[in-house]
Amino acid sequence: MEQQDMILRKAFELFMRYGIKSVTMDDIARELGISKKTLYQTVANKADLIAQIFQLHFAEEEQAMATIREQSSDAIEEMLGIGRYVVEKTQGMSPTVVYDLQKYYRSLWDEMQAKMKKNVYSIIIDNLERGIAQGLYRKDMQPDVVARLYVGKTVIAADEETFEACNHDMSTLHRELILYHMHGITSAKGRQLLDKHLAAEARQEQTTIRKNPI
Repeated sequence: MEQQDMILRKAFELFMRYGIKSVTMDDIARELGISKKTLYQTVANKADLIAQIFQLHFAEEEQAMATIREQSSDAIEEMLGIGRYVVEKTQGMSPTVVYDLQKYYRSLWDEMQAKMKKNVYSIIIDNLERGIAQGLYRKDMQPDVVARLYVGKTVIAADEETFEACNHDMSTLHRELILYHMHGITSAKGRQLLDKHLAAEARQEQTTIRKNPI
């Protein structure tokens, strides 16, 4: 199990950095310092490797979302935490990853998209209901509709054709998506708290920059 985990994490790192098509099984074995025979004892082929990687990804994401919710004092802090998690996970992501999945592993991509949509909807609907109950989100909105709209926007953010003319990376797109969403759903009370959280986040980022100058 330890070797399998090591293989999946290294392959994921390479795919995210260079894209899926350009990374071969030989590349992965070489990076890990193992033989291709050993690699194929863990995965049947590249498609199986990708499927296992994303099973691990979804499991870790589910746990991360639960932790963020438990540690957040309110719905806005929770949503911003989710945003930071997504941005962190997509930083440095090769723009060809989604394209490669769509072109060369279409059935796997469709399966991943279906699961992603279901997971995102569940996370957002829970957050919306929490925020409404706390008086931080607009009481006049329809949570089901807003959650479905959010799911649709995450799909658009991953659409290469929609953003092919811009130079923004995936992490930037997700951050803007979160801010766009939050400004649309917060109540007057919620906007004040949102500004407070964003100001604290900005101060934290500045502190980090001062501690780790380029």
